[in-house]
Amino acid sequence: MKSLTLQEMKIGDEATFVKTFTEAMVKEYAQLTGDANPAHIDPEYAASTPFQRPIVHGMLVGAMYSTIFGCTLPGLGSIYTKQSLKFIKPVFLGDTITAKVCVTLLIPEKNRVIFSCESVNQHQEVVMVGEAEIMPPKARVSE
Repeated sequence: MKSLTLQEMKIGDEATFVKTFTEAMVKEYAQLTGDANPAHIDPEYAASTPFQRPIVHGMLVGAMYSTIFGCTLPGLGSIYTKQSLKFIKPVFLGDTITAKVCVTLLIPEKNRVIFSCESVNQHQEVVMVGEAEIMPPKARVSE
Protein backbone atom coordinates (compact mmCIF):
# COMPACT_ATOMS: atom_id res chain seq x y z
CA MET A 1 0.00 0.00 0.00
CA LYS A 2 1.07 3.53 -0.70
CA SER A 3 1.03 6.48 1.69
CA LEU A 4 1.26 10.02 0.32
CA THR A 5 1.07 13.33 2.12
CA LEU A 6 -0.62 16.41 0.68
CA GLN A 7 2.80 17.83 -0.21
CA GLU A 8 3.56 14.75 -2.35
CA MET A 9 0.40 15.12 -4.45
CA LYS A 10 -0.37 17.51 -7.28
CA ILE A 11 -3.44 18.50 -9.24
CA GLY A 12 -4.04 15.93 -11.98
CA ASP A 13 -2.73 12.91 -10.03
CA GLU A 14 -4.95 9.90 -10.78
CA ALA A 15 -5.53 6.36 -9.57
CA THR A 16 -7.87 3.59 -10.68
CA PHE A 17 -9.34 0.36 -9.34
CA VAL A 18 -11.07 -2.30 -11.45
CA LYS A 19 -13.63 -4.86 -10.27
CA THR A 20 -16.05 -7.27 -11.96
CA PHE A 21 -19.26 -7.60 -9.95
CA THR A 22 -20.71 -11.06 -9.40
CA GLU A 23 -23.99 -12.35 -8.02
CA ALA A 24 -22.15 -13.66 -4.96
CA MET A 25 -20.76 -10.18 -4.21
CA VAL A 26 -24.20 -8.60 -4.47
CA LYS A 27 -25.74 -11.23 -2.19
CA GLU A 28 -22.95 -10.83 0.36
CA TYR A 29 -23.35 -7.04 0.30
CA ALA A 30 -27.11 -7.43 0.79
CA GLN A 31 -26.49 -9.72 3.76
CA LEU A 32 -23.84 -7.45 5.31
CA THR A 33 -25.86 -4.23 4.95
CA GLY A 34 -29.40 -5.54 5.22
CA ASP A 35 -30.26 -4.01 1.83
CA ALA A 36 -32.15 -6.98 0.42
CA ASN A 37 -34.09 -4.93 -2.13
CA PRO A 38 -35.28 -7.53 -4.68
CA ALA A 39 -34.12 -5.27 -7.53
CA HIS A 40 -30.64 -6.49 -6.58
CA ILE A 41 -31.15 -10.12 -5.62
CA ASP A 42 -34.35 -11.50 -7.20
CA PRO A 43 -34.18 -11.98 -10.99
CA GLU A 44 -37.97 -12.51 -11.24
CA TYR A 45 -38.71 -9.26 -9.43
CA ALA A 46 -35.93 -7.41 -11.29
CA ALA A 47 -37.53 -8.44 -14.60
CA SER A 48 -40.49 -6.21 -13.68
CA THR A 49 -38.27 -3.14 -13.14
CA PRO A 50 -37.10 -0.68 -15.80
CA PHE A 51 -33.72 -2.46 -15.77
CA GLN A 52 -35.22 -5.89 -16.61
CA ARG A 53 -32.54 -7.72 -14.58
CA PRO A 54 -30.80 -7.43 -11.21
CA ILE A 55 -28.62 -4.38 -10.67
CA VAL A 56 -25.61 -4.01 -8.41
CA HIS A 57 -26.14 -1.83 -5.33
CA GLY A 58 -24.94 1.68 -6.16
CA MET A 59 -23.14 2.01 -2.84
CA LEU A 60 -21.26 -1.23 -3.48
CA VAL A 61 -19.93 0.30 -6.70
CA GLY A 62 -19.22 3.57 -4.87
CA ALA A 63 -17.15 1.69 -2.29
CA MET A 64 -14.50 1.21 -4.97
CA TYR A 65 -13.43 4.81 -4.31
CA SER A 66 -12.75 3.92 -0.68
CA THR A 67 -10.33 1.22 -1.87
CA ILE A 68 -8.41 3.78 -3.92
CA PHE A 69 -8.29 6.38 -1.16
CA GLY A 70 -7.30 3.93 1.56
CA CYS A 71 -4.77 1.87 -0.40
CA THR A 72 -3.41 3.91 -3.33
CA LEU A 73 -4.06 7.66 -3.46
CA PRO A 74 -3.38 9.08 -0.91
CA GLY A 75 -3.30 5.61 0.66
CA LEU A 76 -2.54 4.30 4.11
CA GLY A 77 -3.39 6.76 6.88
CA SER A 78 -5.98 8.70 4.85
CA ILE A 79 -9.31 9.71 6.36
CA TYR A 80 -12.41 9.88 4.15
CA THR A 81 -14.30 13.05 5.14
CA LYS A 82 -16.88 13.64 2.39
CA GLN A 83 -18.33 12.01 -0.73
CA SER A 84 -21.02 12.93 -3.25
CA LEU A 85 -22.24 10.43 -5.85
CA LYS A 86 -24.52 10.61 -8.86
CA PHE A 87 -25.69 7.33 -10.38
CA ILE A 88 -25.75 7.73 -14.16
CA LYS A 89 -26.37 4.19 -15.49
CA PRO A 90 -27.12 0.89 -13.78
CA VAL A 91 -24.37 -1.63 -13.10
CA PHE A 92 -25.37 -5.21 -13.88
CA LEU A 93 -24.04 -8.54 -12.66
CA GLY A 94 -20.94 -9.38 -14.68
CA ASP A 95 -20.09 -5.75 -15.46
CA THR A 96 -16.45 -4.75 -15.07
CA ILE A 97 -16.18 -1.29 -13.55
CA THR A 98 -13.14 0.97 -13.56
CA ALA A 99 -13.28 3.58 -10.80
CA LYS A 100 -10.97 6.56 -11.30
CA VAL A 101 -10.16 9.44 -8.98
CA CYS A 102 -8.27 12.60 -9.87
CA VAL A 103 -6.87 15.32 -7.61
CA THR A 104 -8.68 18.58 -8.44
CA LEU A 105 -7.82 20.78 -5.45
CA LEU A 106 -5.22 20.82 -2.67
CA ILE A 107 -6.13 22.67 0.54
CA PRO A 108 -2.88 22.81 2.56
CA GLU A 109 -4.27 24.96 5.40
CA LYS A 110 -6.85 22.25 6.20
CA ASN A 111 -4.79 19.24 5.04
CA ARG A 112 -7.55 18.25 2.62
CA VAL A 113 -7.54 17.02 -0.97
CA ILE A 114 -10.56 17.22 -3.29
CA PHE A 115 -10.92 14.48 -5.89
CA SER A 116 -13.22 14.05 -8.86
CA CYS A 117 -14.59 10.51 -9.06
CA GLU A 118 -15.78 8.69 -12.17
CA SER A 119 -16.65 5.07 -12.85
CA VAL A 120 -17.07 3.50 -16.28
CA ASN A 121 -18.19 0.05 -17.35
CA GLN A 122 -16.49 -2.30 -19.81
CA HIS A 123 -18.17 -0.39 -22.69
CA GLN A 124 -16.57 2.88 -21.47
CA GLU A 125 -20.01 4.19 -20.46
CA VAL A 126 -20.00 6.45 -17.40
CA VAL A 127 -22.04 4.79 -14.65
CA MET A 128 -21.21 7.06 -11.69
CA VAL A 129 -19.63 10.43 -10.97
CA GLY A 130 -18.93 12.33 -7.79
CA GLU A 131 -16.52 14.27 -5.67
CA ALA A 132 -14.63 13.29 -2.52
CA GLU A 133 -12.76 15.10 0.20
CA ILE A 134 -9.88 13.24 1.84
CA MET A 135 -7.59 14.10 4.74
CA PRO A 136 -4.24 12.58 3.76
CA PRO A 137 -1.73 11.52 6.40
CA LYS A 138 0.49 14.37 7.66
CA ALA A 139 3.50 12.05 7.45
CA ARG A 140 4.10 8.89 5.43
CA VAL A 141 2.65 5.82 7.11
CA SER A 142 4.36 2.45 6.80
CA GLU A 143 2.65 -0.89 6.97
